[in-house]
Amino acid sequence: MKLAVQLFAHARELAGQDQVDLELDEGACVADVRQALADQVPQLLPLTQRLLFAVGTRYADDHVTLGPDDSIACFPPVSGG
Repeated sequence: MKLAVQLFAHARELAGQDQVDLELDEGACVADVRQALADQVPQLLPLTQRLLFAVGTRYADDHVTLGPDDSIACFPPVSGG
């Protein structure tokens, strides 16, 4: 299935683009997206394990299964005060 992953903040800066299109098997989960991003966009390797993912409007952990119509966003954790 084809998935478009929106990149935000430092992830977008490192990748040099705001969206990455991935081709994954049916039944893929967020962990598969994480690995595919690392493979397809090596610039994201320093952030790969810390990236946060949202599917639709909810945060998603690595075990969330994805469908072809899901909206996926990823961004690095932020801190501040």
